[in-house]
Amino acid sequence: MSLTRRQVTTAALAALPLAAVAVGTAEAHGRSRTVFIAGDSTAAQKYSDAAPETGWGMALPFFLCSGLSVANHAVNGRSSKSFVDEGRLDAILAAIRPGDFLLVQFAHNDEKTTDPTRYTEPWTTYQDHLRMYLSGARAKGARPVLATPVERRRFDAEGNAVPTHGEYPAAMRALAEEERVALLDLQALSLALWQELGVEATKTYFNWTDTEQDNTHFNPPGAIAVARLVARELLRTRVLGPRDVVRLHEVIPTSWITWPEPS
Repeated sequence: MSLTRRQVTTAALAALPLAAVAVGTAEAHGRSRTVFIAGDSTAAQKYSDAAPETGWGMALPFFLCSGLSVANHAVNGRSSKSFVDEGRLDAILAAIRPGDFLLVQFAHNDEKTTDPTRYTEPWTTYQDHLRMYLSGARAKGARPVLATPVERRRFDAEGNAVPTHGEYPAAMRALAEEERVALLDLQALSLALWQELGVEATKTYFNWTDTEQDNTHFNPPGAIAVARLVARELLRTRVLGPRDVVRLHEVIPTSWITWPEPS
């Protein structure tokens, strides 16, 4: 069953944490800002039926100060196009407030050339759809931030980590420069991290279980590692200040990750 845009917006607003719903009032008093995440399954909230699979958006709050909350709208299987077509960007724009941030990470599903509901071409329709997120956030007085897609776990015969996203990261980098938008280069950073860890150690960061060998989605250690990259990049690009981020050099217990029951 497909949902109308109104239904998607209503459901998304109902799912927001109280802190995120009330951010307009809080911001007026200088108390709270919200980081909204638009993205795919690598960032999305996971539930108990998917554990131990973990989206990096689930771990990002561990690295942000108490004055920053996270509203994770990332959804499995979505591309920059399908996220818009389903009304999910509209849902974010209905809730976002001046002073908030819109963090956008897509490409994994934009690459699905056989699926016209999701496919975008890197240098044309991909950039066109990303511009919708940028203009929408700016119109609401929020700050858009682009994040290149985090890399999959793939190695060649010599043990070198191999990029998997084709021209999409380059297209996003070019758009960020053109639009003067902060860019978190998760593709380059995660590729370097996988190279540093190597073929075997990376298995402990991805959703490898007794029954599944998943080289795209993370388990708790992987989600925490990527969220740390996100927080460091938010600081490096001056999207956030030193007082906005915490625990960048601390060990985050994997027990902090929890999976709620499906609604």
